[in-house]
Amino acid sequence: MTKLNILVVEDDKLAQKVMSGHLRSHNVDLAGDKKTALAKLANGHYDICFFDLMLGPKDDYSGLKLIPVAVSKGFYCVVMSGSDSDEIINKAYGLGCKDFYSKGNEESNVEAVIRKYFQSRTGTASADIFSSRFVTSDPATRAGVSEALKYAPSELPILILGPSGSGKTSLAKIIHDYSGREGSFVAINCSAYTEDLLEAELFGHKKGAFTGAGETRKGRLLEAHKGTLFLDEIGTMSLNMQMKLLKAIEERSFYPLGSDKPEHSEFRIISATLENIQQLISQGKMRLDLFQRIHGFTIDLSPLGRRKDDIFQLLTHFTAGTKRLAFSPDAKAYIQNYAWPGNVRELKRFSELLVSGSEGRIDLAAVKQHLTASDPAAPAGKLSGDEAYRHALANGLEQTLDRIAYEIIQRNMTENGGKKTGTLSDLKISTRFLYATLKKFGAMPGNKDDQPQGDE
Repeated sequence: MTKLNILVVEDDKLAQKVMSGHLRSHNVDLAGDKKTALAKLANGHYDICFFDLMLGPKDDYSGLKLIPVAVSKGFYCVVMSGSDSDEIINKAYGLGCKDFYSKGNEESNVEAVIRKYFQSRTGTASADIFSSRFVTSDPATRAGVSEALKYAPSELPILILGPSGSGKTSLAKIIHDYSGREGSFVAINCSAYTEDLLEAELFGHKKGAFTGAGETRKGRLLEAHKGTLFLDEIGTMSLNMQMKLLKAIEERSFYPLGSDKPEHSEFRIISATLENIQQLISQGKMRLDLFQRIHGFTIDLSPLGRRKDDIFQLLTHFTAGTKRLAFSPDAKAYIQNYAWPGNVRELKRFSELLVSGSEGRIDLAAVKQHLTASDPAAPAGKLSGDEAYRHALANGLEQTLDRIAYEIIQRNMTENGGKKTGTLSDLKISTRFLYATLKKFGAMPGNKDDQPQGDE
């Protein structure tokens, strides 16, 4: 992390020592009274200034008089004081301080200030994000993302909703990058594991903790220490795992499988779900107390079909630096009016197919060929006997087996009224295999009440 120049104005020697300890990775200058502080502000350059307000036993809040001096020089000003009446807080903010903290929790407060400072210098709501990292011109989407980024440097959990392929994972990574957190972005797809394996992935395990545990392994919660833990498809997590996760979130400690020694991790939670989360709660599939812990701020991403102006903007983004494409008028109209059930993920795959093809000018026939093949609503026909053999010769055995598995799953889900649990039991398959197969063909469970609503 970049070293900052920081001024701490504090009359108490012990408090100076405490602040210096929390800021030891930066260049720290100290002032114990108003006169010394004014001299340092006049002659020095500081990124952040921490001000106590009462600089002596009989002081009349002279620290307030330092704030406008520092603000006039462009310094990031923060009050950390034992004086926290409403009148004083309002006055400090009115003079230009960015944050006001009461004394007593310096370590976490200092970390929050440092993160917010870096965020303020990078301009989180800049148009650059929407032209390079989360490409959109949709006003509602821009407003939602900008609002989410305001909370990036905080500890507030964030819940991202939206249809499959709409960019929830990308947004989670952007929020982490703008958080200023020194730890890593650690992502896990909850639907890709059985309950036992998910517990081992999240909490880690000791060697010999279960069959196949040939070595000790650190869990994702520990990997996310000082960073962000992204729980994708949290709606598929069992109630038992939800309870264990809730305990880990609340206590910031947990036991790896096979260990009697707790691990500690200061992770920030960002979650995403493929499900209608309110429906999960009403059906008893999600604990209300866990929901309360993960939805500090919620953003709902719109499907690409409702963001028509983004389609060609995204196509330009995905093909930047590669072969330039041109579309016939009827091809362009078809692309614009297509439903895009796979959302941005489907559009990206579509662009890759076009760039890899031999034609630079794309006509309607080429567009229909690629989009019909990826449209789950399009009739694909059943594979059996000689037809399956010919399909394997043309497309490869792996793709053919995937197609057959998909057709079996779809048939069984129809017989089960669209319920995933019945299909998992009948076909003796894992949640991971079910979701992977459905996603591969751009489909999700057919029953409206059981249909996931988000992306990876």
